[in-house]
Amino acid sequence: MELQQEITTLAAQLGAILTDKRLTITTAESCTGGGISFALTDTPGSSAYVDRCFVTYSNQAKHELLGVPLPVLAQYGAVSKQTVREMAQGAAHNAKADIAVAVSGVAGPGGGSAEKPVGLVWFAFYILGDLEVKKCIFSGDRTQVRMQVIAFAIDIIINKFK
Repeated sequence: MELQQEITTLAAQLGAILTDKRLTITTAESCTGGGISFALTDTPGSSAYVDRCFVTYSNQAKHELLGVPLPVLAQYGAVSKQTVREMAQGAAHNAKADIAVAVSGVAGPGGGSAEKPVGLVWFAFYILGDLEVKKCIFSGDRTQVRMQVIAFAIDIIINKFK
């Protein structure tokens, strides 16, 4: 199945779960630039479970909108376990959501380093008070990396409810 179609299918599946369980979701996105929230809100009826989402591309936005402490950003950088944890918690709190997913990574083609290569993405999933962090390295061009991140994020949340 083409990745875009897979994302559409996954978003609809997650929407059905959220509607059935009467849960709300928010996103805190950096490298995906709002792609996860787009996928979620592309599903009819999404206003029942999506109220607000955050695209925080800059460190300043992460700090101002999500409350990521400046010392965390200075010490660990935007693409880190510590930062996505703060992003997810801040998004859940500020959106008053049951579920929050945060992503920050290096989509490419530039911006990578030996320590943080192109394709590296950190995820944080805040689900009903539990917080889980994952690290993945995706391959492909910028669009392919971003699409894989979107599909992965939605799929992880669905699997938490199976």
